[in-house]
Amino acid sequence: MNTPRYTVAVRSLCEFTAKTGDIDLRFTPSPSAQEGMLGHQTVAARRPPHYETEIALEATFGCLLVRGRADGYDAELNQLEEIKTHRGDLARVPDNHRALHWAQLYLYGAMLCEARNLASLTVALVYFDVSIQQETVFREQMTREALQALFSEHCARFLLWAEQELQHRETRDEALRALTFPYPFRTGQRPLAEQVYRTFDRGHALLAQAPTGIGKTLGTLFPALKALPTQPLDKLFFLTAKTPGRQLALDAVQTLSEHSEAMPLRTLELVAREKRCEHPGKACHGDACPLARGFYDRLPAARQAAVEAGFLDQSRLREIALTHEVCPYYLGQELTRWCDVIVGDYNYYFDFNALLHGLTQQNSWRVGLLIDEAHNLVDRARGMYSVTLPQARLEALLHDVPAALRRPLAGMLHQWQRLNAQHWSQDAERDEEQDARYQVLNEPPEEFINALQGAVYAISEHRNAHPTQQHAALLDFYFEASKFCRVAELADDCFMTDLTLTRGQPSRLDDPDGLQGDLYLRNLVPASLLASRFDTAHASVLFSATLSPDRYYRDLLGLPTDTPWVDIPAPFSASQLQVSIVRCSTRFRHRARSVKPIVDLIARQFADRPGNYLAFFSSFDYLEQVATALHRRHPDIPLAKQSRRMNEPERQAFLDRFTLRSQQVEFAVLGGAFGEGIDLPGSRLIGTFIATLGMPQLNPVNEQMRERLQRLFGNSAPGSDIGHDYTYHYPGLQKVVQAAGRVIRTPQDTGVVYLIDDRFSHPGTRALLPAWWAL
Repeated sequence: MNTPRYTVAVRSLCEFTAKTGDIDLRFTPSPSAQEGMLGHQTVAARRPPHYETEIALEATFGCLLVRGRADGYDAELNQLEEIKTHRGDLARVPDNHRALHWAQLYLYGAMLCEARNLASLTVALVYFDVSIQQETVFREQMTREALQALFSEHCARFLLWAEQELQHRETRDEALRALTFPYPFRTGQRPLAEQVYRTFDRGHALLAQAPTGIGKTLGTLFPALKALPTQPLDKLFFLTAKTPGRQLALDAVQTLSEHSEAMPLRTLELVAREKRCEHPGKACHGDACPLARGFYDRLPAARQAAVEAGFLDQSRLREIALTHEVCPYYLGQELTRWCDVIVGDYNYYFDFNALLHGLTQQNSWRVGLLIDEAHNLVDRARGMYSVTLPQARLEALLHDVPAALRRPLAGMLHQWQRLNAQHWSQDAERDEEQDARYQVLNEPPEEFINALQGAVYAISEHRNAHPTQQHAALLDFYFEASKFCRVAELADDCFMTDLTLTRGQPSRLDDPDGLQGDLYLRNLVPASLLASRFDTAHASVLFSATLSPDRYYRDLLGLPTDTPWVDIPAPFSASQLQVSIVRCSTRFRHRARSVKPIVDLIARQFADRPGNYLAFFSSFDYLEQVATALHRRHPDIPLAKQSRRMNEPERQAFLDRFTLRSQQVEFAVLGGAFGEGIDLPGSRLIGTFIATLGMPQLNPVNEQMRERLQRLFGNSAPGSDIGHDYTYHYPGLQKVVQAAGRVIRTPQDTGVVYLIDDRFSHPGTRALLPAWWAL
């Protein structure tokens, strides 16, 4: 019988055994992934033709199978190299980072000696400064025995943990095989679960449209967990757009655990650093934060306590972290390696520097993705891969930066002013009295990007030389400018570069027009960037109540054209929900005259059936007009209004007004915090009024998007206005269906929905509304 193998990457093994001391995140701008890759290529290009790169190595130790790729080997010199890229003064690389680098090199050396029967080896740690293209090399001559001793030492320190992990995996998989669904399946829940399990079994993607209220979270999580031992999978990532989705997933895990004897499932909730930081305002290093000081020395005990706890929502993880005096956020980052189910925001897998995607690649994990409320992924991904630079931010910085940075930042401002003047003059045929103009550029402006890169480099060098200086505004600008440069490298037809110009009072002698510009790099189609993330996963299930039409999501999310799409039947009947189309225009030019009919409708419905209602509008201004008129004409009807920029406690207070006994009309903006992801069953909500088609605002940016999407996708549907549908129609109706879905949450609920606009009666619009509404 073969000994069970626990596979571990060299880097992961060394991070477990060789990291000691403090967290130290003082500003030391590391090269980007692209710069790091180019740095490795530059070093390799300087080597002789016989130089080998990316040498795959593996070795065993007890139950361990250690794998990795060594950077480079020169057989004639018998020298193995580990290449690390950096910026600026090498002396600022912390000692515990260097120890980690040497550990990796020693392990690769031991594995190479074993693989090629070498008696000795020169091991070389090559630090390459990407800013000046300079190598600094440290060498050691090592015997095979010395390297094997170091390999054995690191493996022995990891072995007990690996054996524990193997036992956990075996116990976990045994429990999951025996797992049963905790309740009778609701109508639609079983076919959803079957489709999810089939997707994981075959290893592809699925678009699953399933109505609100059938229990999609439990209906997807259960079959995905059942698939973990059969595939086998290392991790399950449950990715959400909003906080309520995270809580639903955590509740579902607890429900499954409570209905299973001794379920040894490790579940982790990931939360943004700003929400988990115990010492806001303090830098992340041992000299400033007590929870960063000695973090890696106290980590082993905290890590063991956490995996023994198993269920790690943010409150439980915080409790364990503070007991062991370590940072809760970074303890959570560490535990992503050792937990089975990880619940977090989309950005943890899909963003540029996504933690979960990076670890999946590094460790060759087999993972499954459950993507909740997946209709949100289009806009969220666009935001991840887009960036804005306001000129005003740069001008403010110039008055408050160290003298060494004024010249490169002033040079960048000069290029910005040239760009502004060029595009203002190109648009000279417009009314000269106009003080704002919008321009779409053919591509990111080359001279501006060059100046921006120079400014980024100068800030990097300055911060390397002065790592303890605090300048929050400069740091924010640096990160945005760096992202702008990175996005500019990716820009193609799926991106749009645009400039918004405003003219005010001249502030400088070299800027007589007083022009200010905000420069945007917008991702319009995230498909190519998301596709690689889906390819990394074994299986991906994207589910929502609004994933129609399916082609829209395949096109914009980068899913294969043969990705299955299923529409799960609703467990509800048309008799439960009375849906009415009210032929009253809510177009902008007709809004003033629409106020009275909407007020009369709300008052009439409230008189016929008093209870809790939500009224949705396209803007806060429109909401305010109707709410004011309703209060003036019917002061006896209790009402409340969503306000701009509500924080989380204020949003919760708004929802807490919906009780089983309350009677009121609450006003909200469609597409905001109350249009989806909230659960108000029974008499807590008995109706909605939706006075808009939810379509995005008609403005120059959206019109440019419409034209671009028509060019990209219109040829596959000749004669259709696919650009309009993709930009306005489909995103708007998603919001409408989501908002209406707040009314019927259980098979016992009844309620009403009023769709207030004559355009709802158009056949193309009605075809996109749920079939069970029986309009």
